[in-house]
Amino acid sequence: MVSSDELLNILADGKFYSGEQLGARMGISRSAVWKHVRALARRGIEIHAVSGKGYRLAEPIELLDEDLLRRAMAPATRECIPVLEIHDRTASTNQVLLEEGGRLVSGHVCLAESQSAGRGRRGRPWHSPFGRNLYCSMGWCFPETPPGLPALGLAVGVGVARALQSLGVAEVRLKWPNDVQWRDRKLAGILVEMSGESHGPCRVVVGVGLNIHMPSVSSTAIDQPWVDLATVLGAGISRNKACARLLDHLVDVLRIFQAHGFAPFVARWRGLDALSGKAVTLDSGGRSLRGVALGIDDQGALLIRHAGGMRRCVAGEVSIRKDDDAAG
Repeated sequence: MVSSDELLNILADGKFYSGEQLGARMGISRSAVWKHVRALARRGIEIHAVSGKGYRLAEPIELLDEDLLRRAMAPATRECIPVLEIHDRTASTNQVLLEEGGRLVSGHVCLAESQSAGRGRRGRPWHSPFGRNLYCSMGWCFPETPPGLPALGLAVGVGVARALQSLGVAEVRLKWPNDVQWRDRKLAGILVEMSGESHGPCRVVVGVGLNIHMPSVSSTAIDQPWVDLATVLGAGISRNKACARLLDHLVDVLRIFQAHGFAPFVARWRGLDALSGKAVTLDSGGRSLRGVALGIDDQGALLIRHAGGMRRCVAGEVSIRKDDDAAG
């Protein structure tokens, strides 16, 4: 049976195709082509229909491809990824792996072209337009709980930053606890979910959402400053290349963390800290704390100097106070 994905694959290059051409290639009628065009539109994929020219995507889309990804990965990464699944659409790549439960193996990767219920921290929605960004999750099984496990998300942030730097992105910064920024705008987010005993074996799912070609129509629902790789590096960035570099660095982080915990990442994280020395407000548990961020301690907690002294913060949402001087 012909699917709408077959039409999408033809249109992915951004060129015009007449209904007759599409019907001939897909082996269906022109009216059936139109039904598939409407089906793609319902998935949020913008298609231009022009009389006398035919159909084309509003912008070309580079679909994720397992063969391309595996060829672009470092050899050591390929050996550590036994399962790489790519979904056209799923609720959440993290949820797919969490549902594996005890069957989850280290290096199981789940990617999606779109998500219907992508999640950020604290259940916030992660906007996931089709074929534009990266929605990536990797499962990992630690035979023993590594030291500093609660700080794994910060270590992953270091890996994401290094992946972006390898693609040519300068000025990458990390905003505690899970945002990757470029010039104070969010470029990527991290969500780590885990299960297991406090001591002993545990399983983690590391989710990363990376903006690559965020369409303006989708960005209206985002409630914070954001940026995408197309803006930073130019429109020619490859989703498959970006994904391969991301997987390279995620594997590297998880292997190091399994052996040594958070300690090898502390100095690297501090070197990328977007908040250190700035006046901030931390919201946690319905309360607000105003002070100056002084970086993280060796366990990944945020240190804030405030009127009453020093506070060690392990959870919360931080915002920079634009109206205050950091020394105040």
